[in-house]
Amino acid sequence: MADAAGTAGHVLIAADKFKGSLTAVQVAERVTAGLRRVAPHVEVEALPVADGGDGTVAAAVAAGFERREVRVTGPLGDQVTAAYALRDGTAVVEMAEASGLQLLPEGVFAPLTSTTYGSGELLRAALDAGARTIVFGVGGSATTDGGAGMLAALGAVFLDAAGAPVAPGGGPLASLATADLSGLDERFASVDLVLASDVDNPLTGPKGAPAVYGPQKGATPEDVAELDAALAHFAQVLSESVGSAALEYAESPGAGAAGGIGYGALVGLGASFRPGIEVMLDVLGFAPALARASLVITGEGSLDEQTLHGKAPAGVAAAGRAAGVEVVAVCGRLALPAEALGKAGIRRAYALTEVEPDVARCIAEAGPILETVAEGIARDFLS
Repeated sequence: MADAAGTAGHVLIAADKFKGSLTAVQVAERVTAGLRRVAPHVEVEALPVADGGDGTVAAAVAAGFERREVRVTGPLGDQVTAAYALRDGTAVVEMAEASGLQLLPEGVFAPLTSTTYGSGELLRAALDAGARTIVFGVGGSATTDGGAGMLAALGAVFLDAAGAPVAPGGGPLASLATADLSGLDERFASVDLVLASDVDNPLTGPKGAPAVYGPQKGATPEDVAELDAALAHFAQVLSESVGSAALEYAESPGAGAAGGIGYGALVGLGASFRPGIEVMLDVLGFAPALARASLVITGEGSLDEQTLHGKAPAGVAAAGRAAGVEVVAVCGRLALPAEALGKAGIRRAYALTEVEPDVARCIAEAGPILETVAEGIARDFLS
Protein backbone atom coordinates (compact mmCIF):
# COMPACT_ATOMS: atom_id res chain seq x y z
CA MET A 1 0.00 0.00 0.00
CA ALA A 2 1.24 3.47 -0.85
CA ASP A 3 1.20 6.43 1.46
CA ALA A 4 2.43 10.01 1.28
CA ALA A 5 5.85 9.00 2.53
CA GLY A 6 6.20 5.88 0.42
CA THR A 7 6.18 4.95 -3.24
CA ALA A 8 3.63 3.34 -5.50
CA GLY A 9 5.04 0.97 -8.07
CA HIS A 10 1.97 0.48 -10.24
CA VAL A 11 -0.75 3.09 -10.68
CA LEU A 12 -4.20 2.14 -11.93
CA ILE A 13 -6.27 5.01 -13.37
CA ALA A 14 -9.93 4.01 -13.16
CA ALA A 15 -11.82 7.26 -13.61
CA ASP A 16 -15.11 8.18 -15.25
CA LYS A 17 -15.57 11.08 -17.67
CA PHE A 18 -15.58 14.75 -16.71
CA LYS A 19 -18.96 15.43 -18.27
CA GLY A 20 -18.82 18.27 -20.80
CA SER A 21 -15.01 18.43 -20.70
CA LEU A 22 -13.15 15.14 -21.01
CA THR A 23 -14.02 11.56 -21.85
CA ALA A 24 -12.88 8.86 -19.44
CA VAL A 25 -10.13 7.93 -21.92
CA GLN A 26 -8.94 11.54 -22.05
CA VAL A 27 -8.95 11.77 -18.26
CA ALA A 28 -6.64 8.75 -18.13
CA GLU A 29 -4.35 10.22 -20.79
CA ARG A 30 -4.02 13.55 -19.00
CA VAL A 31 -3.46 12.00 -15.58
CA THR A 32 -0.80 9.72 -17.05
CA ALA A 33 1.00 12.67 -18.63
CA GLY A 34 1.02 14.60 -15.35
CA LEU A 35 2.21 11.64 -13.30
CA ARG A 36 5.09 10.92 -15.66
CA ARG A 37 6.38 14.48 -15.59
CA VAL A 38 7.15 14.02 -11.91
CA ALA A 39 7.69 10.24 -11.80
CA PRO A 40 8.83 9.31 -15.33
CA HIS A 41 9.38 5.63 -14.61
CA VAL A 42 6.11 4.88 -12.88
CA GLU A 43 4.04 2.02 -14.27
CA VAL A 44 0.62 3.31 -15.26
CA GLU A 45 -2.36 1.22 -16.31
CA ALA A 46 -5.51 2.91 -17.61
CA LEU A 47 -8.93 1.34 -17.24
CA PRO A 48 -11.57 3.98 -17.99
CA VAL A 49 -14.80 3.18 -16.16
CA ALA A 50 -18.49 4.06 -16.38
CA ASP A 51 -21.57 3.40 -14.28
CA GLY A 52 -24.01 2.45 -17.04
CA GLY A 53 -24.80 5.98 -18.24
CA ASP A 54 -23.38 7.79 -21.24
CA GLY A 55 -19.76 6.77 -21.83
CA THR A 56 -20.35 3.12 -20.99
CA VAL A 57 -19.72 1.83 -24.51
CA ALA A 58 -16.59 3.96 -24.80
CA ALA A 59 -15.25 2.44 -21.57
CA ALA A 60 -15.90 -1.06 -22.88
CA VAL A 61 -14.14 -0.28 -26.16
CA ALA A 62 -11.15 1.12 -24.26
CA ALA A 63 -11.03 -2.20 -22.37
CA GLY A 64 -10.78 -4.17 -25.62
CA PHE A 65 -14.37 -4.68 -26.75
CA GLU A 66 -15.16 -4.26 -30.45
CA ARG A 67 -17.19 -1.18 -31.33
CA ARG A 68 -20.20 -1.91 -33.56
CA GLU A 69 -22.39 0.76 -35.15
CA VAL A 70 -25.98 0.52 -36.34
CA ARG A 71 -28.63 2.94 -37.59
CA VAL A 72 -31.58 3.19 -35.22
CA THR A 73 -34.52 5.44 -34.39
CA GLY A 74 -33.52 8.44 -32.28
CA PRO A 75 -35.60 9.89 -29.44
CA LEU A 76 -37.41 12.28 -31.80
CA GLY A 77 -38.11 9.59 -34.41
CA ASP A 78 -35.28 10.44 -36.81
CA GLN A 79 -32.50 8.03 -37.76
CA VAL A 80 -29.27 8.19 -35.76
CA THR A 81 -26.06 6.16 -35.63
CA ALA A 82 -25.65 4.31 -32.34
CA ALA A 83 -22.82 2.13 -31.09
CA TYR A 84 -22.61 -0.90 -28.86
CA ALA A 85 -19.62 -3.00 -27.78
CA LEU A 86 -19.08 -6.73 -28.21
CA ARG A 87 -16.52 -9.24 -26.97
CA ASP A 88 -16.73 -13.02 -26.60
CA GLY A 89 -20.50 -13.17 -26.59
CA THR A 90 -20.94 -10.27 -24.18
CA ALA A 91 -22.46 -7.03 -25.46
CA VAL A 92 -22.45 -3.67 -23.72
CA VAL A 93 -25.47 -1.67 -24.87
CA GLU A 94 -25.91 1.94 -23.78
CA MET A 95 -29.44 3.27 -24.13
CA ALA A 96 -28.15 6.85 -24.33
CA GLU A 97 -26.54 5.95 -27.66
CA ALA A 98 -30.02 5.52 -29.15
CA SER A 99 -32.30 7.49 -26.84
CA GLY A 100 -30.06 9.92 -25.00
CA LEU A 101 -30.34 13.61 -24.22
CA GLN A 102 -27.16 14.24 -26.22
CA LEU A 103 -29.07 13.31 -29.39
CA LEU A 104 -31.48 16.23 -29.04
CA PRO A 105 -30.74 19.55 -30.76
CA GLU A 106 -29.59 22.19 -28.31
CA GLY A 107 -32.51 23.67 -26.42
CA VAL A 108 -34.99 21.11 -27.84
CA PHE A 109 -36.85 18.77 -25.48
CA ALA A 110 -39.75 16.41 -26.03
CA PRO A 111 -40.64 15.08 -22.58
CA LEU A 112 -44.06 13.74 -23.61
CA THR A 113 -43.25 12.27 -27.02
CA SER A 114 -39.59 11.15 -27.04
CA THR A 115 -39.24 7.41 -27.57
CA THR A 116 -36.98 4.52 -26.60
CA TYR A 117 -37.75 2.66 -29.84
CA GLY A 118 -34.12 2.92 -30.96
CA SER A 119 -32.92 1.32 -27.73
CA GLY A 120 -34.96 -1.74 -28.64
CA GLU A 121 -33.41 -1.75 -32.10
CA LEU A 122 -29.96 -1.54 -30.49
CA LEU A 123 -30.69 -4.51 -28.23
CA ARG A 124 -31.89 -6.48 -31.27
CA ALA A 125 -28.66 -5.67 -33.10
CA ALA A 126 -26.69 -7.11 -30.17
CA LEU A 127 -28.78 -10.27 -30.29
CA ASP A 128 -28.27 -10.53 -34.04
CA ALA A 129 -24.50 -10.28 -33.47
CA GLY A 130 -24.64 -13.35 -31.23
CA ALA A 131 -24.61 -11.81 -27.78
CA ARG A 132 -25.51 -14.26 -25.01
CA THR A 133 -24.98 -11.77 -22.20
CA ILE A 134 -26.11 -8.16 -22.57
CA VAL A 135 -25.14 -5.45 -20.13
CA PHE A 136 -27.80 -2.80 -20.69
CA GLY A 137 -26.50 0.50 -19.36
CA VAL A 138 -29.33 2.93 -18.74
CA GLY A 139 -28.94 6.61 -17.97
CA GLY A 140 -28.73 9.98 -19.69
CA SER A 141 -32.06 9.43 -21.43
CA ALA A 142 -34.18 11.98 -23.27
CA THR A 143 -37.22 9.79 -22.69
CA THR A 144 -39.94 9.03 -20.13
CA ASP A 145 -41.92 6.31 -21.88
CA GLY A 146 -41.50 3.43 -19.43
CA GLY A 147 -39.61 1.47 -22.08
CA ALA A 148 -42.75 1.15 -24.21
CA GLY A 149 -40.92 2.22 -27.34
CA MET A 150 -38.14 -0.29 -26.67
CA LEU A 151 -40.67 -3.10 -26.20
CA ALA A 152 -42.54 -2.10 -29.36
CA ALA A 153 -39.32 -2.33 -31.37
CA LEU A 154 -38.86 -5.86 -30.01
CA GLY A 155 -42.34 -7.10 -30.92
CA ALA A 156 -44.77 -5.85 -28.27
CA VAL A 157 -48.06 -4.34 -29.43
CA PHE A 158 -49.69 -1.38 -27.67
CA LEU A 159 -53.14 -0.33 -28.91
CA ASP A 160 -55.66 2.37 -27.98
CA ALA A 161 -59.40 1.85 -27.59
CA ALA A 162 -59.91 2.19 -31.35
CA GLY A 163 -57.40 -0.57 -32.04
CA ALA A 164 -54.75 1.80 -33.38
CA PRO A 165 -51.09 1.74 -32.26
CA VAL A 166 -50.42 4.15 -29.42
CA ALA A 167 -48.23 7.08 -30.51
CA PRO A 168 -44.60 7.25 -29.33
CA GLY A 169 -43.67 8.71 -25.97
CA GLY A 170 -44.81 8.60 -22.39
CA GLY A 171 -47.70 11.03 -22.72
CA PRO A 172 -49.70 8.98 -25.25
CA LEU A 173 -49.60 5.95 -22.92
CA ALA A 174 -52.59 7.57 -21.22
CA SER A 175 -54.65 6.30 -24.19
CA LEU A 176 -53.34 2.73 -23.93
CA ALA A 177 -56.19 0.19 -23.88
CA THR A 178 -54.49 -3.17 -24.53
CA ALA A 179 -50.93 -4.48 -24.32
CA ASP A 180 -49.70 -7.69 -25.92
CA LEU A 181 -46.17 -8.83 -25.06
CA SER A 182 -46.53 -12.29 -26.61
CA GLY A 183 -44.65 -11.23 -29.73
CA LEU A 184 -41.50 -10.12 -27.92
CA ASP A 185 -38.24 -11.49 -29.31
CA GLU A 186 -37.98 -15.06 -27.99
CA ARG A 187 -34.20 -14.87 -27.76
CA PHE A 188 -34.44 -12.90 -24.51
CA ALA A 189 -35.56 -16.10 -22.80
CA SER A 190 -32.07 -17.54 -23.26
CA VAL A 191 -30.01 -14.35 -22.85
CA ASP A 192 -28.66 -12.97 -19.59
CA LEU A 193 -29.84 -9.35 -19.67
CA VAL A 194 -28.39 -7.21 -16.89
CA LEU A 195 -29.95 -3.82 -16.23
CA ALA A 196 -27.00 -1.66 -15.17
CA SER A 197 -27.94 1.62 -13.54
CA ASP A 198 -26.79 3.99 -10.83
CA VAL A 199 -30.37 4.84 -9.78
CA ASP A 200 -32.85 2.72 -7.84
CA ASN A 201 -35.98 4.83 -8.27
CA PRO A 202 -39.39 3.18 -8.76
CA LEU A 203 -41.40 3.88 -11.90
CA THR A 204 -43.89 6.43 -10.50
CA GLY A 205 -44.66 8.50 -7.42
CA PRO A 206 -42.65 11.20 -5.61
CA LYS A 207 -39.40 9.34 -6.25
CA GLY A 208 -40.41 8.01 -9.65
CA ALA A 209 -38.98 8.68 -13.08
CA PRO A 210 -41.21 11.65 -14.05
CA ALA A 211 -40.97 13.49 -10.73
CA VAL A 212 -37.23 13.11 -10.19
CA TYR A 213 -35.82 13.17 -13.71
CA GLY A 214 -38.57 14.66 -15.87
CA PRO A 215 -37.53 18.28 -15.25
CA GLN A 216 -34.03 17.50 -16.56
CA LYS A 217 -35.70 16.51 -19.84
CA GLY A 218 -37.74 19.69 -20.18
CA ALA A 219 -40.88 18.51 -18.39
CA THR A 220 -43.00 21.21 -16.76
CA PRO A 221 -44.88 20.42 -13.53
CA GLU A 222 -47.93 19.75 -15.67
CA ASP A 223 -45.90 17.41 -17.90
CA VAL A 224 -44.60 15.57 -14.82
CA ALA A 225 -48.13 14.98 -13.55
CA GLU A 226 -49.27 13.82 -16.98
CA LEU A 227 -46.32 11.44 -17.38
CA ASP A 228 -46.70 10.03 -13.89
CA ALA A 229 -50.36 9.24 -14.49
CA ALA A 230 -49.63 7.79 -17.94
CA LEU A 231 -46.90 5.47 -16.62
CA ALA A 232 -49.11 4.33 -13.74
CA HIS A 233 -51.80 3.55 -16.35
CA PHE A 234 -49.18 1.73 -18.47
CA ALA A 235 -48.33 -0.53 -15.52
CA GLN A 236 -52.01 -1.17 -14.83
CA VAL A 237 -52.74 -2.19 -18.42
CA LEU A 238 -49.67 -4.41 -18.48
CA SER A 239 -50.89 -6.12 -15.31
CA GLU A 240 -54.05 -7.10 -17.20
CA SER A 241 -51.83 -8.70 -19.84
CA VAL A 242 -49.02 -10.34 -17.84
CA GLY A 243 -50.39 -10.43 -14.30
CA SER A 244 -49.76 -8.68 -11.01
CA ALA A 245 -46.00 -8.88 -11.48
CA ALA A 246 -46.31 -5.84 -13.74
CA LEU A 247 -47.41 -3.74 -10.77
CA GLU A 248 -44.75 -5.25 -8.51
CA TYR A 249 -42.02 -4.45 -11.02
CA ALA A 250 -43.17 -0.82 -11.08
CA GLU A 251 -42.04 -0.58 -7.45
CA SER A 252 -38.76 -2.41 -8.03
CA PRO A 253 -35.38 -0.68 -7.66
CA GLY A 254 -34.26 0.51 -11.08
CA ALA A 255 -37.75 0.54 -12.62
CA GLY A 256 -37.54 4.32 -12.87
CA ALA A 257 -34.08 4.33 -14.45
CA ALA A 258 -33.74 6.30 -17.69
CA GLY A 259 -37.34 7.45 -17.85
CA GLY A 260 -38.69 4.06 -16.89
CA ILE A 261 -36.87 2.01 -19.49
CA GLY A 262 -35.71 -0.05 -16.52
CA TYR A 263 -39.34 -1.01 -15.97
CA GLY A 264 -39.76 -2.13 -19.56
CA ALA A 265 -36.63 -4.28 -19.33
CA LEU A 266 -37.71 -5.85 -16.04
CA VAL A 267 -41.31 -6.59 -16.92
CA GLY A 268 -40.88 -7.47 -20.58
CA LEU A 269 -37.36 -8.75 -21.15
CA GLY A 270 -36.60 -10.65 -17.95
CA ALA A 271 -33.75 -8.36 -16.98
CA SER A 272 -32.02 -8.47 -13.62
CA PHE A 273 -31.03 -5.21 -11.91
CA ARG A 274 -27.51 -4.54 -10.62
CA PRO A 275 -25.75 -1.30 -9.70
CA GLY A 276 -24.10 -0.12 -12.90
CA ILE A 277 -20.59 0.37 -11.57
CA GLU A 278 -20.53 -3.15 -10.10
CA VAL A 279 -21.52 -4.65 -13.43
CA MET A 280 -19.06 -2.55 -15.39
CA LEU A 281 -16.13 -3.30 -13.09
CA ASP A 282 -16.79 -7.00 -13.67
CA VAL A 283 -17.15 -6.60 -17.44
CA LEU A 284 -14.06 -4.40 -17.78
CA GLY A 285 -11.78 -6.74 -15.84
CA PHE A 286 -11.22 -4.42 -12.91
CA ALA A 287 -10.35 -7.10 -10.32
CA PRO A 288 -7.16 -8.34 -12.01
CA ALA A 289 -6.10 -4.76 -12.76
CA LEU A 290 -6.65 -3.85 -9.10
CA ALA A 291 -4.53 -6.82 -8.03
CA ARG A 292 -1.59 -5.32 -9.92
CA ALA A 293 -2.01 -1.84 -8.44
CA SER A 294 -0.40 -0.16 -5.46
CA LEU A 295 -2.29 3.11 -6.01
CA VAL A 296 -5.64 3.71 -7.70
CA ILE A 297 -6.72 7.05 -9.13
CA THR A 298 -10.45 7.39 -9.74
CA GLY A 299 -12.69 10.40 -10.31
CA GLU A 300 -15.41 12.21 -12.25
CA GLY A 301 -16.40 15.75 -13.10
CA SER A 302 -18.10 16.52 -9.79
CA LEU A 303 -17.46 14.69 -6.55
CA ASP A 304 -20.61 15.40 -4.57
CA GLU A 305 -23.36 13.72 -2.60
CA GLN A 306 -24.55 11.87 -5.73
CA THR A 307 -21.11 10.27 -6.05
CA LEU A 308 -21.74 8.33 -2.87
CA HIS A 309 -24.88 6.71 -4.27
CA GLY A 310 -23.64 4.30 -6.89
CA LYS A 311 -21.46 6.51 -9.08
CA ALA A 312 -18.24 5.13 -10.56
CA PRO A 313 -15.72 6.65 -8.10
CA ALA A 314 -17.59 5.22 -5.12
CA GLY A 315 -17.60 1.75 -6.66
CA VAL A 316 -13.89 1.93 -7.48
CA ALA A 317 -13.05 3.21 -4.01
CA ALA A 318 -15.07 0.48 -2.31
CA ALA A 319 -13.27 -2.19 -4.32
CA GLY A 320 -9.89 -0.58 -3.59
CA ARG A 321 -10.58 -0.43 0.14
CA ALA A 322 -11.68 -4.08 0.18
CA ALA A 323 -8.39 -5.02 -1.51
CA GLY A 324 -6.29 -2.84 0.78
CA VAL A 325 -5.16 -0.54 -2.03
CA GLU A 326 -4.92 3.23 -1.54
CA VAL A 327 -7.41 5.25 -3.63
CA VAL A 328 -7.25 8.95 -4.47
CA ALA A 329 -9.61 10.88 -6.71
CA VAL A 330 -9.48 13.65 -9.28
CA CYS A 331 -12.44 15.87 -10.09
CA GLY A 332 -13.41 19.17 -11.59
CA ARG A 333 -15.36 20.26 -8.53
CA LEU A 334 -15.19 18.90 -4.99
CA ALA A 335 -18.32 19.19 -2.84
CA LEU A 336 -17.62 16.48 -0.26
CA PRO A 337 -15.87 16.95 3.09
CA ALA A 338 -12.80 14.90 3.93
CA GLU A 339 -14.82 12.77 6.35
CA ALA A 340 -17.27 11.70 3.63
CA LEU A 341 -14.41 10.94 1.26
CA GLY A 342 -12.74 8.81 3.90
CA LYS A 343 -15.91 6.84 4.59
CA ALA A 344 -16.17 6.16 0.86
CA GLY A 345 -12.62 4.82 0.79
CA ILE A 346 -10.99 7.83 -0.88
CA ARG A 347 -7.80 8.92 0.85
CA ARG A 348 -7.72 12.36 -0.78
CA ALA A 349 -9.42 14.21 -3.63
CA TYR A 350 -7.72 16.65 -5.99
CA ALA A 351 -9.97 19.20 -7.72
CA LEU A 352 -9.25 21.29 -10.79
CA THR A 353 -10.68 24.29 -8.94
CA GLU A 354 -7.79 24.06 -6.46
CA VAL A 355 -5.47 24.92 -9.35
CA GLU A 356 -7.81 27.26 -11.25
CA PRO A 357 -10.65 28.82 -9.21
CA ASP A 358 -12.42 30.05 -12.36
CA VAL A 359 -14.94 27.27 -13.13
CA ALA A 360 -15.38 28.37 -16.75
CA ARG A 361 -11.63 28.03 -17.33
CA CYS A 362 -11.60 24.65 -15.57
CA ILE A 363 -14.18 23.42 -18.06
CA ALA A 364 -12.52 24.98 -21.10
CA GLU A 365 -8.97 23.96 -20.13
CA ALA A 366 -9.70 20.79 -18.19
CA GLY A 367 -6.96 18.74 -19.87
CA PRO A 368 -3.91 20.87 -19.05
CA ILE A 369 -5.22 21.66 -15.56
CA LEU A 370 -5.79 17.96 -14.88
CA GLU A 371 -2.16 17.28 -15.83
CA THR A 372 -1.08 19.83 -13.23
CA VAL A 373 -3.33 18.15 -10.65
CA ALA A 374 -1.76 14.78 -11.51
CA GLU A 375 1.70 16.24 -10.92
CA GLY A 376 0.55 17.00 -7.39
CA ILE A 377 -0.58 13.40 -6.90
CA ALA A 378 2.80 12.18 -8.10
CA ARG A 379 4.62 14.45 -5.66
CA ASP A 380 2.41 13.32 -2.79
CA PHE A 381 2.32 9.59 -3.49
CA LEU A 382 5.04 8.60 -5.96
CA SER A 383 8.17 10.53 -4.99
